[in-house]
Amino acid sequence: MTTKTTTSVNSPFVTDLQIDKNALPKHIAIIMDGNRRWAKARGLKPGDGHRAGAENLQNIVNYCRDIGIKNITVYALSTENWRKRSLEEVKGIFGLLLEIVRDKREEYTRSGIRFFVLGNFQAFPFKVKRAIKKMLDIVLDKERIKFNVALNYGGRDEIVHAVQNIIKDKVPANKVDEELISRYLYTSGQPDPDLIIRPGGEFRLSNFLLWQMSYAELFFTDILWPDFTPKELEKAIFWYQQRDRRLGK
Repeated sequence: MTTKTTTSVNSPFVTDLQIDKNALPKHIAIIMDGNRRWAKARGLKPGDGHRAGAENLQNIVNYCRDIGIKNITVYALSTENWRKRSLEEVKGIFGLLLEIVRDKREEYTRSGIRFFVLGNFQAFPFKVKRAIKKMLDIVLDKERIKFNVALNYGGRDEIVHAVQNIIKDKVPANKVDEELISRYLYTSGQPDPDLIIRPGGEFRLSNFLLWQMSYAELFFTDILWPDFTPKELEKAIFWYQQRDRRLGK
């Protein structure tokens, strides 16, 4: 009989739910959905919802680091979102992004959070690009978690980008396989997500990590992203641990 060992870590985010710390997902990916609806329900502006979502994100990342999750990816801004939303809203999102990459650099360095960007951030304003590059250049003495933020990102666009680079590198057709394509994706060197979570009540993938999610468990909830607390994430992890993961076998 196998004995499960439950989480017991010094973190303000951990609750008493019985999670098996030996069976944690290696990589959790989250489609952060519901910021604007959260704000509208409270009579607030969309920017207030995005700020609440950004504050919640920091709690989720810290929680994942504390319990031993090694990789987390969040869908922050799709290729479609930042082109279709109002200029005021996009400016607000860029302002929040600047705050994160400027204000969190020292904290991330100290606490072992390695920051990555998935997507083409070169299209962003110069101030934003410069701040992101500085964040990406951080060298950690001890990495505890990889934190990927998908910005100006689309799953199909990522695959097209990978194929273009494979062609550019003149890789022979008989050398192209799944492993090689994975090396050309933004998540190169990281495990595929085991658990993908979508708060906000929608039941679609929205062009997110289409290649990487082949065998991921998909967890949907009506809770809007700003209210998706670490306690709610624990419920998703517990649900994940009850799944019979055959991985195509």
